[in-house]
Amino acid sequence: MDTAPYDQDTGQAGWLRAQIAAERRELAGVLASLTPEQWNAPSLCGGWRVREVAAHMSTGFRIPTARTLLELARSGGNVHRMADRIARRDAAVMTERELAAALADHADHPWRPPVGGRIAALAHDAVHGLDITVALGLPARLPVARTTALLAGVTPGSLRFFGARVGGVRLEATDADWSYGHGPLAVQGRAEHLLLVTYGRRVPAGLLAGPGAERFSAGA
Repeated sequence: MDTAPYDQDTGQAGWLRAQIAAERRELAGVLASLTPEQWNAPSLCGGWRVREVAAHMSTGFRIPTARTLLELARSGGNVHRMADRIARRDAAVMTERELAAALADHADHPWRPPVGGRIAALAHDAVHGLDITVALGLPARLPVARTTALLAGVTPGSLRFFGARVGGVRLEATDADWSYGHGPLAVQGRAEHLLLVTYGRRVPAGLLAGPGAERFSAGA
C-alpha cells in the first residue's frame, strides 16, 4: 500500500493512480469479509444498504458509456435517479462475491467522474468506502496521506455541491495537520470522519467532539 505523502508538484498523476488502485483493492478485501447481515445493513448513503453502495461503486467499470447514456435517458436525464435505479437493480441480482470482485478486478480501471479528474475518482471510492466501513463500525482503514489529499480539495463550492453545511464551524483533524473554516463552534475528529462531513454525511454519534459535533452526528 502506497502511503507516501501527497505531492502536488511531482508525480501527482502516478501517486493518484496508485492510491485509487490501493483503495479499490483494500475495500474489496473488506467486502469479501462481510457477513450477510453486514451486506444488508444501512450505509451512510441515505436509503442504500452496503450492497447498493458497492454496486454503485463499480457501475462505471461494468456499464459501457453507450449503455450509460441509454440508462440516463430512461431516467429522464437525472443522473441521481439513474444512479439510484442502477444501484438498486444491480444490488438485487449480483452476489456478494461478484460485488467485491467488481472492485478488485477493476482496481486499475481509468474510470473517473465527468468532472474532477483522478482526484475526484479517488474521492468517489474513498468516501463511498467510508460510507460502508464507518456505518458498520469497522476499524479505520484510510491512510492519513490519502485522506488529507482529499481534504486539501475542500472548497466552499465543493461543500455546497455535496450539501455540507459547515457555516460557523471550524473543523479540526485530530490525526493530521488539517483544519477548515472559522466560527465559534469547533468540531474535532479523525480526518476520515471529517472527510465524510465535508461530503454532506452524518456520522455515528461519538466519532466527533466539540460544541458543534451534534450538527454532523446521526440522529441529531
